[in-house]
Amino acid sequence: MVFRERQQVLICIAAGAVIGGFVLFGYLPLWKRMKAVEQTRAAQRAVVTKALGESRQVPALKEQLQKLKREVGNHEAKIPGRGDLGPFMHRIADLMNEHNLSEQQVQPGREVEAEGLSCIPVSMRGKGRLKQIFAFFNSLRTLDRLVRIERVELENDRDLSGDVSMRTETVIYYRAGAGQV
Repeated sequence: MVFRERQQVLICIAAGAVIGGFVLFGYLPLWKRMKAVEQTRAAQRAVVTKALGESRQVPALKEQLQKLKREVGNHEAKIPGRGDLGPFMHRIADLMNEHNLSEQQVQPGREVEAEGLSCIPVSMRGKGRLKQIFAFFNSLRTLDRLVRIERVELENDRDLSGDVSMRTETVIYYRAGAGQV
């Protein structure tokens, strides 16, 4: 009987070793690999979901881009190749006359060059009703040349007649090296 008991114990030990070996060398590595695959699939699903969400935004972004292109227009065309300061000054004076501004003064400053562009500061002064001054600024905005308004000062007359004195600092641009002012 002792032999049978020993044989059963050896069979149990052998079965335990086989089961332990299977769990240790077969099941656990497969389980770890399966978890890694599940994590990879979850990450891929997250990427796909994010991509789908972002792809839905593409039409809105295209529409926004088209809107910005319409607003900006042909920006390059508004920066002429030559200074042509004289005709620009006459155009400013004509706009001031068109909007009935009095005490007009338009004076260019010293030219500055930076990154392929030259800019000329231009000081403008005039006097008129607030409505006339705003109409003048609106006309400046529609010029075929880029004009950046740096500073605007508006001051009421001392006698409160409704007239407003305007002092404006602007900058006009042209491509450097394409001509002289």
